[in-house]
Amino acid sequence: MKVINKESLLETFQYFDKPIVVEIIDIFINEQPKRMETIEKAIRNKDFETIKFEAHSLKGVIANFVADLPHSQARDLEIKCKEEDSSGLEELLEALKISTSDLVDDLNALRPDFVE
Repeated sequence: MKVINKESLLETFQYFDKPIVVEIIDIFINEQPKRMETIEKAIRNKDFETIKFEAHSLKGVIANFVADLPHSQARDLEIKCKEEDSSGLEELLEALKISTSDLVDDLNALRPDFVE
């Protein structure tokens, strides 16, 4: 499933040096599995502060890629943890895992557009 608005992403990065865009993409791709693992562990431990921090950080990174679905899911996760509401966290995490995996797929497909 495509989660990136390609046109908006290209507009966002149009004035960036291409190697910097590739670096931003690579950092996200490389960090995504660890982030999901950290959030999953924090959910098991009901560590709302860690979840909130990771979700906020993830939300900010995803915003760079103009990917509304994973962005809104990360935001929802952050809000639930601010309220220390553990209901539905596992389901939200599973949905976020899928959408960020789709985001990784989209980024891998777009990455060659930025390689010089």
